[in-house]
Amino acid sequence: MLLAFILLIIGFVLLVKGADVFVDGSSSIAKFLKIPSIVIGLTIVAFGTSAPEAAVSIIAGIDGSNDIAVGNVIGSNMFNLLVVMGISAIIKPINIQKQIVKSDYPFMLTATFALAAMSFDVFFGNGSANTIARNDAVILLIFMAIFLFNVISSALATRKEKIAAGNIEEEEKPKYGIGLSILFTIGGLAGIVIGGQLVVDSAKEIALGFGMSETLVGLTIVAVGTSLPELVTSIMAARKGESDIAVGNVIGSNIFNMLFVLPASAVITPMNINAQALTDLLIMAAVSLLAYFFCASRKKVGRIEGSVLTAIYVIYMAYAIIR
Repeated sequence: MLLAFILLIIGFVLLVKGADVFVDGSSSIAKFLKIPSIVIGLTIVAFGTSAPEAAVSIIAGIDGSNDIAVGNVIGSNMFNLLVVMGISAIIKPINIQKQIVKSDYPFMLTATFALAAMSFDVFFGNGSANTIARNDAVILLIFMAIFLFNVISSALATRKEKIAAGNIEEEEKPKYGIGLSILFTIGGLAGIVIGGQLVVDSAKEIALGFGMSETLVGLTIVAVGTSLPELVTSIMAARKGESDIAVGNVIGSNIFNMLFVLPASAVITPMNINAQALTDLLIMAAVSLLAYFFCASRKKVGRIEGSVLTAIYVIYMAYAIIR
């Protein structure tokens, strides 16, 4: 138990320092390539910080541990929307770009409701059990491919427009050379992934040592642990004024979790969705709508909205533990 606590502290140190270096490197790459930071936030940062979720859920799928795999994705998405966005906004209000409101966030909402609809097989009369089957997983993976195609197409179009117009502003020039930027990005990502894995493993060992069930560990400790990279990265990005990376990280990570992490697990072993997970899916959909309202209403998520989101997560955790 003592070793677990020591590894937990080491994991947090790697997360914080890794995220700091990762944000600097990825932001510099975005400016070097003359593409918006939001694109880097939605892709490299989002997918990189979701690596722990992917590892945990895919391994859980291989082992047949459906509850951990599903709980990890739902719990991580809830944590991203309520805590990552909430605390980032409390530290520094987040300005929301028009692209987020019109395109990226609606795509995340579509993915959320598509996943929920696929999970209610019994309700829609499609089966005797609620399952994410292999054909469902393939459809979700196709959605993922569409998302990546749209993001990359948008990035290339923006880059072409900026080069043609010759209007690259001084503040958009990269902070580091491309070699150092890539090194920082890879090194920071390594720190994030290793630190996140140390935190998850040690926290799970501590939790199980105190008698928590595996299902509860999957929804809380594992989900929160695998989302720590998103939290630390977004906080660092918010502090550095890179709000595009902060909000893009949340949206991109949630999309990655729903359209790659969970379907990749379901392709290996079809996922049975229990009644508690169905309830959590509905709560996740409601929370997604609320966060979208905050983003779209004033094109800004301020400290009040951030506090509301964080408070909702505390209530949700209390509900999950009592249940």
